[in-house]
Amino acid sequence: MPSGWRIQRAKHSAGAFSSEGARRGGGRWNSVGVPLVYLSEHQSLAALEVFLQPQPLRAKIRYIALSADWDESLIEVLPVAGLPPTWRLLPAGPASAALGDRWMREARSAVLAVPSAIIPAERNFLINPAHPDFRRIRIGKPVPFEFDPRMFNR
Repeated sequence: MPSGWRIQRAKHSAGAFSSEGARRGGGRWNSVGVPLVYLSEHQSLAALEVFLQPQPLRAKIRYIALSADWDESLIEVLPVAGLPPTWRLLPAGPASAALGDRWMREARSAVLAVPSAIIPAERNFLINPAHPDFRRIRIGKPVPFEFDPRMFNR
């Protein structure tokens, strides 16, 4: 059964799957105003995704990890071969956001599997909380997550 991980600040755990952060700020796979939830295939990749965000990690902030799983039938896979050549740009370019925006608008699936820009052989998952099948995604309880202290001294 496919699954994913999300790591975020503990104070925002109640809204972990609200899609509000991505809607307000946009991301690699969505434009500002398009609500979706980002997860990673592995907890380690989720940690790298948080670590490489523009705002630095802070030792005094508490983080949590949440898992989610779903049936294979809920996923659409976007292979690397189908992506625009600019999909890994920093900052993220409009072509990859347009792909995610179109997926959301067309409501083709509840989950979209995309390659990670950090490690393209691994996947991130985009969750559409407005999709009728969103209710079939099983979300785990938040558990404390601690980054290795060496990560705070970058």
